[in-house]
Amino acid sequence: MAGQQTGQEEKRRRRSRKGEERRAEILTAAMRRFAEDGYQNAAIADIAGDVGLSLPGLLHHFPTKVDLLLAVLAKRDVESADFIGHYRSGLRGLLTGMVDVFRRNAEMIEVVRAFAILNAESLMKDHPAKAWFLDRAIQMENDIAATFEQAIADGSIDNGIDGRVMAAELIAVMDGLQMLWLRDPDRFDMVGGLEAYVGRLLARLGVEG
Repeated sequence: MAGQQTGQEEKRRRRSRKGEERRAEILTAAMRRFAEDGYQNAAIADIAGDVGLSLPGLLHHFPTKVDLLLAVLAKRDVESADFIGHYRSGLRGLLTGMVDVFRRNAEMIEVVRAFAILNAESLMKDHPAKAWFLDRAIQMENDIAATFEQAIADGSIDNGIDGRVMAAELIAVMDGLQMLWLRDPDRFDMVGGLEAYVGRLLARLGVEG
């Protein structure tokens, strides 16, 4: 009996691993389609075909297109989780960490393009990702502002600096540099642009190494 149970558990684990691998393939294909066509125009049947599945086969893993979109967003959140740590490592850590994130993003242009397109599409009324991108933007602004406010509190930077204004500036710089890069990645150096900006900002703020 014990041997039979062990065998059944092993089969379940194999099915679980196979299912996780298949889900990962689907999410990668969905990301690619979202980058090429946008969420609104991407056909879920095409995503199924990209991974060799029938439409019912894909719907077994993701019952609706919205479920697929939310899973893509959740996957991106996990992949970006290390960025959150930079907010807690002081102002210099935050700013240099942003450059590190850009350097990593430069190696996965299709992922970045997909999220830039989804971000823009989420501005449309009733878009299923609208709340996700809004919450993400608010959280990023709050976290960056909190890092500046902590630097003010501990005397690292001048107390006349407005943390929320600086947060908005940083987000605008990152979004703008990323868009220029996506339009012409061979011509524009996104990482170098942010690195130069961060260097100037650290010097202006008087933040020591």
